[in-house]
Amino acid sequence: METRNPRRWWILIVLCLSSLVLVVDSMALTVAVPRMTADLHASAQDTQWILDSYILVFAGLLLTSGGLGDRFGRRKVMIIGLLLFGAASLAATFAASPGEVIAVRVLMGIGGALIMPSTLSILITVFDAAERPKAMAAWTSVAMVGMVGSPVLGGVLIARFSWHAIFFINVPVVALAVVAGLLLMPESKGPWQRPDPLGAVLSAVGMTALVWWIIGIPAHGAVGGGQAVTLAVAVLTLAGFVVWENVTAAPMVPLVLFKHRDFTGGSVSLALLQIGNGGLLLVFTQYLQFVLGWSPVKAGLAFTPVAVTAMIGNGAGAKLTARIGPRVPMLAGMAVMAGSFALLTTVSVRTGFTVPAVALGLLGLGAGLAMPAAVSALMGTIPPEQAGVGSALNDTIGQSGSALGVAILGSLLASGFARHLPAGTPGPARHSIAGALAAAHGNPGLVRAAREAFTTSMSATFTISAIGVLAAAALAFLVMRNTKPQPAPAPEPEHELVA
Repeated sequence: METRNPRRWWILIVLCLSSLVLVVDSMALTVAVPRMTADLHASAQDTQWILDSYILVFAGLLLTSGGLGDRFGRRKVMIIGLLLFGAASLAATFAASPGEVIAVRVLMGIGGALIMPSTLSILITVFDAAERPKAMAAWTSVAMVGMVGSPVLGGVLIARFSWHAIFFINVPVVALAVVAGLLLMPESKGPWQRPDPLGAVLSAVGMTALVWWIIGIPAHGAVGGGQAVTLAVAVLTLAGFVVWENVTAAPMVPLVLFKHRDFTGGSVSLALLQIGNGGLLLVFTQYLQFVLGWSPVKAGLAFTPVAVTAMIGNGAGAKLTARIGPRVPMLAGMAVMAGSFALLTTVSVRTGFTVPAVALGLLGLGAGLAMPAAVSALMGTIPPEQAGVGSALNDTIGQSGSALGVAILGSLLASGFARHLPAGTPGPARHSIAGALAAAHGNPGLVRAAREAFTTSMSATFTISAIGVLAAAALAFLVMRNTKPQPAPAPEPEHELVA
């Protein structure tokens, strides 16, 4: 009997739009930060909070929002998240102080946390195991294109209008996604079970504290400046969460999922991949703008090879996963990604852009092969009634890995940069390459030394990235099975999608 939703490919477009708005906002903001902070007279601490407030709220609420979707309806939770995200984006266009921008970023983080788990959980309930790799490849391709294209879009909007425009662009995309979601998307939810308020509080506090600790590593180290207290709160609350979820009759998060080798191996492999990838944009955009002297728009266009090859890799990876299972595409993709990072370690001041362009092309190809296969494998282990919280668990692990990657690579980059500068370099110039170039005042020797120090330190960070990707490949090879997707059986009546 035919059980596939006839509107599933239209539904996929809605899901892609919903996740695209999160990617575009996040990446465009990185381009807007210099202009925004200058207009708002924001301090360095204000700037840090503008960027981190969203991440803290988003990561802290992912598990809770996934559970809400399973209980009350995934479409309903996603629509509420879109409306909140769109309203906060509109409010940001009127922001006139750092405090106002931070406030709307917190609201956007809440909206994003409601959107992200719902998109992936709806995808795995609408598409059966046979079609899921193809749908997952399309979903990740759109996210990749958004990630690469949004810095370019942000640069153009800032040049023609102001930094407020990067927030306003979210509004029409959100409106289209809401209307299409209401018209095209069915509702889905798991069987009703009692809420788990203690689990929700413990997960939110624990994840927020963990991400806060990770964000503070570059500035304070692992245990300095109150970091030890933050880490203790994270460890204690997350340990309490695990204990509680194992003893309560109605757990918010089914920790039994970690007994499945594909879920555990896929989740941890993705976390290691995100550690490797997390600092790439942060590091490489600085290379393009401060070492090569490119504009933000041109620097954004430099990531075009990633977008093109990622789409090629996604298409090939989806076909291979459907035919032979996820293990080979994952391992092949990770090997290509490791090679890309190894090639990036050879970049110097005199390299130009040819070698990085080849490396970025390889990175997109490898990510296109590996990541959809990994996500498809682990999401295929999640029962439909737990799709929301299962996808939220995956998102949470990935977000933690990305935040940890930014913290680790950012810290290595900053310390390595200071270490490779000549003795006697002024204090402000040792903090960052931007500070060094600003302090140079036409001193060509300091400019040359700063660029040399940055590229040397950048090579070390990409070495760590390559190691992280190779560790992910080893874990996937040892832990994960190679289960080929099979057509899903007809859903049970209580789990059926309802219009």
